[in-house]
Amino acid sequence: MYAVIKTGGKQYKVSVGQKLKIEQIPADVDAEVVLDQVLMVGDGDSVRLGAPVLEGVSVKATVLEHARGKKVQIFKMRRRKHYRKSQGHRQNYTLVRIDSIVA
Repeated sequence: MYAVIKTGGKQYKVSVGQKLKIEQIPADVDAEVVLDQVLMVGDGDSVRLGAPVLEGVSVKATVLEHARGKKVQIFKMRRRKHYRKSQGHRQNYTLVRIDSIVA
């Protein structure tokens, strides 16, 4: 069984037992969170689509950790104009484990 969920402005295809990095959510470590914006649920040949979300369907997950991603370097330069700008960014994320899909 799998589901397509929406969280943090992105869509993810998840199944039970999968670990997933999502945009940071305000939850404590080892807390259970309910992701209720489920767009699609599939089980073998049967597929249910929402318009836009499915009612009464949710995904339960456990927060494993809060961390920061790899550093992304942003470098801007205008040639022959003596303009150089360097900047870095590290995105915060939450690592969750999918425990169950309640359909």
